[in-house]
Amino acid sequence: MSIHSSLRAGGKGKKHRSVLKRYERLRILKDKSLWDDGRSVFGIPKVKMQRVKVKKEKAAPAAEAAGAEGVAAKPAAAAAGSPAKTSEKK
Repeated sequence: MSIHSSLRAGGKGKKHRSVLKRYERLRILKDKSLWDDGRSVFGIPKVKMQRVKVKKEKAAPAAEAAGAEGVAAKPAAAAAGSPAKTSEKK
């Protein structure tokens, strides 16, 4: 029996979270040099989390070349396949 897709854990299910835990906010502030170790953990400044989307670059020249070869190969394959089908029907 397999696990239901909604119960799976993995990289696909990671969502952007706008609310961070205290230790995550402290880590970000320390990385930006905005936090001193002697300060109280109460009243931590807000940390803005921005969602970053990475756009995939289009490989237009490579895709067009591959598409042209694929189109040329299909008619040849179809032509080669049609005599075999007619011989099977006989």
